Amino acid sequence: MLRLIIAHTKDNVATIVQDVAPGDVITIGENSQRMDISVNNNIPCYHKVALADIKKGEAVIKYGEVIGKASSDIKRGDYVHIHNLESTRGRGDIKS
Repeated sequence: MLRLIIAHTKDNVATIVQDVAPGDVITIGENSQRMDISVNNNIPCYHKVALADIKKGEAVIKYGEVIGKASSDIKRGDYVHIHNLESTRGRGDIKS
């Protein structure tokens, strides 16, 4: 069983706690609430996987908070990192 951490019910990304490869399947929930997510890319341990499709410009949410915005379309099961996520935290050039 693949393991991950979903910190908040609002999150659209989760942290993988083991290395995963394309085709690996992550299962979230049980019974009628069960959702299987097929991994699309190699994702290193402690990095993020998309739990849902996220369109370019939409918020990426972790810990129930916006951590950035998608710099390109992200599909459910994709690796989420600096190649497709633009941070909006701690930046002096963005006004809240």
